Amino acid sequence: MEKGGYVYLMTNKGNTVLYTGVTNDLGKRIFEHKQKLVEGFTKKYNINKLVYYEVFDEIMEAIAREKQIKGWLRKKKIDLVESMNPTWRDLYEDVAYV
Repeated sequence: MEKGGYVYLMTNKGNTVLYTGVTNDLGKRIFEHKQKLVEGFTKKYNINKLVYYEVFDEIMEAIAREKQIKGWLRKKKIDLVESMNPTWRDLYEDVAYV
């Protein structure tokens, strides 16, 4: 049986950098980003605030959506975030135990 998945967008303190990711365990993955346990882009640019996520029944759907969002211009990504989270609040507390 295939596990579900999540697509998520994170940013830094000033909301100047956007990162799009995919995972099958959102709470764990965001924790890893926040604790800087993940080498790469999020650690380098201090990406530690979850501002958007979507839930999928199958991980392949989440991967396809991630690729779609990554192809968008920044303005469209900002509009997506603001459709769910107009104040750009850190949503980690909402998903820490998802």
